[in-house]
Amino acid sequence: MQQLFAFLFIAISFFFTACTYQLPDFSKVKTEELTEKRRNDAVLKVKSFIKSKPTVYEEQFAFFMDARINSGKFRFFIVDLKTDSILERAIVAHGVGSETAVEDSLQFSNTPGSLMTSLGMYSVGGKYQGNFGTAYKLNGLEKTNNKAFERFVVLHSYQCVPFEEQLTAICNSEGCVMLSNEFFPTLFNYLDGRKKKVLLNIYY
Repeated sequence: MQQLFAFLFIAISFFFTACTYQLPDFSKVKTEELTEKRRNDAVLKVKSFIKSKPTVYEEQFAFFMDARINSGKFRFFIVDLKTDSILERAIVAHGVGSETAVEDSLQFSNTPGSLMTSLGMYSVGGKYQGNFGTAYKLNGLEKTNNKAFERFVVLHSYQCVPFEEQLTAICNSEGCVMLSNEFFPTLFNYLDGRKKKVLLNIYY
């Protein structure tokens, strides 16, 4: 009888364990793998770009924005190009014109007045004082973003951009690369006084 009770106890325990066991969230794993692959591809593109003009562009690090990641999550990265490691990460806003009717799906344009984010490679230009305080000019280096200077697309901060991650989408810019007030001063260490131009790659 004792053996029967012991068997039933083990069987019942196994049943409840099986019912409460949760399988790994494979969709999340897949998403992380795709995110890493996009970043790796973006890094390789930057390295190739630098290799074509090594005396012009900074070889130690570069900036990246993965526009496919939800805007409430970290999607602005400063990457060490020697080790491929992430040095800094931050929240960044995209252009209000890039919003679509489909959730987590964006559109992009190089057209003046579109208020959209433009994909492609940029070089970070001179520092100046503008409507949003300290900002850096951006020069588009590809057909997809070569009107950035004409469109006044710049790198700046704004108070509506959060410093920490959140579940919901954040505010939008008018096409500029817009960071939080708290994070923005971090860029000074990477940009000010550099002899070579730092690259920014916005990808999707």
